[in-house]
Amino acid sequence: MGISIWQLLIILAIVLVLFGAKRLKNVGSDLGGAIKGFKKAVSEDENKDKDEKVAEQKLEKKDGENVFDVKAEEKAEEKKDEPKA
Repeated sequence: MGISIWQLLIILAIVLVLFGAKRLKNVGSDLGGAIKGFKKAVSEDENKDKDEKVAEQKLEKKDGENVFDVKAEEKAEEKKDEPKA
C-alpha cells in the first residue's frame, strides 16, 4: 500500500503551516551542518589512525638502524648546557 504523492504533499503543507518556511530552512541547515561535521570528524579519525600506523612502522627497529628518543637527547643536551655549581 504505502504513502502516495498526494499524502506526502498534504503532510508537507501541514508542516509548512505549523512551523513556517523560515524555521524549516533553519532546521534543514542545522541538520546539514551536523551531518557535515560528523563526516569530517569520521574522516579525520581515519586519517589519524593511518598516520599513527605509519609512525609506528617508522619507529620499528630494523636491522642495522638505530632508533632513539629525541626527547631524551634534548634533555641530555640541556644538562650539558647547564652550568655546574
